[in-house]
Amino acid sequence: MEGTSPVESSKNEYSNLSLRPLDVSDIDDFMVWATDEKVTRFCTWEPYTNKEDGLNFIKNTVLPHPWFRAICLDNRPIGAISVTSNSGNDRCRGELGYVLASNYWGKGIVTRAVKMVADTIFEEWPHLERLEALVDVENVGSQKVLEKAGFSREGVLRKYCVLKGKSRDMVMFSLLSIDPRPQI
Repeated sequence: MEGTSPVESSKNEYSNLSLRPLDVSDIDDFMVWATDEKVTRFCTWEPYTNKEDGLNFIKNTVLPHPWFRAICLDNRPIGAISVTSNSGNDRCRGELGYVLASNYWGKGIVTRAVKMVADTIFEEWPHLERLEALVDVENVGSQKVLEKAGFSREGVLRKYCVLKGKSRDMVMFSLLSIDPRPQI
């Protein structure tokens, strides 16, 4: 690719990136990342050990979820991204979460997916004014994703949650509906 910058080539390489609803027919692709201990290290859930549990998760959690999408290359799921809206008085806030198969890490895929969500979620959900994400202090890769996607690092919440039996410090990131967003 003579004359093409690394940024341009990265954009072109993943022009086939899309977000779509995850379905039970995607179970085999889902199991690739859902069974990987490297992927689930910072997740609230343990790695799945059987297809039946994975199917139950898709049926009982993913399908009824108001905004849960598969991150796809050539329409094949390689991860997932979701926005969960708060209710009641905190309805103006939504929480972003994402996961990606480890063999796709470091390629800018999740950054691009997060930007895609940020470019559409405030239109799809006009009640949202703030999109936030909590990231374990040790999950440096995920922190870089959010910073590249235009999120602001707000600070560290010390001993904020218990994750896999241990209290963890979390970094709070946010993007407001009025914030400028970097190009995809």
